[in-house]
Amino acid sequence: MKHWICFIIFTAAFSAAGAQELYVFTEPASNMPAKSISGKVTARYPDSKYNNFFKQRYTPELMVGINKEWMVHLASTFSDFYTPRLAWESARLYAKYRFYSNDDIHRHFRLAVFAEGAYSRSPFLYEDINLWGDNNGVEAGVIATQLLGRFAFSGSGSVLRVFAKNSGHDHKEHSLQALNYSVSAGYLLFPKNYTDYKQTNINLYLEMLGMRGLDKKHSMLDLAPAVQVIINSNLKINAGYRFQLTGNMLRVGERGMLISVERTFLGAFGRRK
Repeated sequence: MKHWICFIIFTAAFSAAGAQELYVFTEPASNMPAKSISGKVTARYPDSKYNNFFKQRYTPELMVGINKEWMVHLASTFSDFYTPRLAWESARLYAKYRFYSNDDIHRHFRLAVFAEGAYSRSPFLYEDINLWGDNNGVEAGVIATQLLGRFAFSGSGSVLRVFAKNSGHDHKEHSLQALNYSVSAGYLLFPKNYTDYKQTNINLYLEMLGMRGLDKKHSMLDLAPAVQVIINSNLKINAGYRFQLTGNMLRVGERGMLISVERTFLGAFGRRK
């Protein structure tokens, strides 16, 4: 019940705010420009109350905007979460299809569905299941995004299924299926008025990220503020901090930093439509 109370309060508090929709921790229903390619590197530094040693994960990612409806991501991860030193651990494929768009001047409403799958060689140790490097599995869901001037609001829901490997650990108490949900809001802080595409953009974000196990009574709810700087319309720098509001899952980290850099090459393969 506490999860849903926080979820409703968050939605109400930001329904009158204002931004863009290039969220730091989640995907919007909108796609990247058609015929474009982006390269991205994300660093995650989780912190846990169960230990005091430094952990790190790096995710190089290639993103392709096929057309205005379809985009795909191909990512891999390297971390020292499960090994004494940094090592390769997983690969992930993500695809998104935008099936509805109602566009107007400085506003739009869009809907999209997505599916993804991941292979990971990491042992199944934690109750916080995901496809970011820790588990093998598949996930599918829906995203809705509303842009209103300087404000953007987005919500998503998905079902995740992971596959336990025979790694010598007991999986009986772990959820193998979970419901993921999120609410994201952002505000375009600068520039106040657009005069040139080379102007630097500064966006502020606040996202709420939740999970509830479908086969075990495991759950968590996180809050994640972030700031984003966009330079020359093609270089994006993100910094965010995610921390747990409530939950009963054993996790790699109940809080942590995220830093990412993304470079987009517009019209990389043919004319954009």
